[in-house]
Amino acid sequence: MLSLPPTVRVFVAVAPIDMRGSFDALAGAVRGLGLDPTDGHIYLFMNKRCRIVKATWFDGSGWCVLAKRLETGSFQPPPPLNGTEGQIQVDGPTLTSLLAGIDFRLKLAAPPKQQR
Repeated sequence: MLSLPPTVRVFVAVAPIDMRGSFDALAGAVRGLGLDPTDGHIYLFMNKRCRIVKATWFDGSGWCVLAKRLETGSFQPPPPLNGTEGQIQVDGPTLTSLLAGIDFRLKLAAPPKQQR
C-alpha cells in the first residue's frame, strides 16, 4: 500500500489523454484541469482503453512520472461523484487499489446468512 503524507491529495482525470507525452505534456494536462501541477499533489491519467496509467507530481526539486501498463484487463477508476468535474479526488488506499487493477464497478456480495 502507498503511504502518502496527509497533505498530499490524489486526483484522477476523468477524460482519457494521449500517453505519448511525458513530463511537460502531463503538467499541461493538469493545468487543463484548472489545477497547479507544482502544488505537490499527485495527478493520475489514463489512456482511452484504460490499459495505461501515468501519474505525475512535483516533489519540490523536480518532476516525477510513474507509468503502468496492464497486461490483461483495464484500470477501472471509481465513478465520478459529480459529472461536471474533470477529475476525481481519491485517497491513498484507493490509488493503490486502482493501480492494482481492482474494478470499482463490482459490487461486493452480501455475506451469507447464518443458519440457526
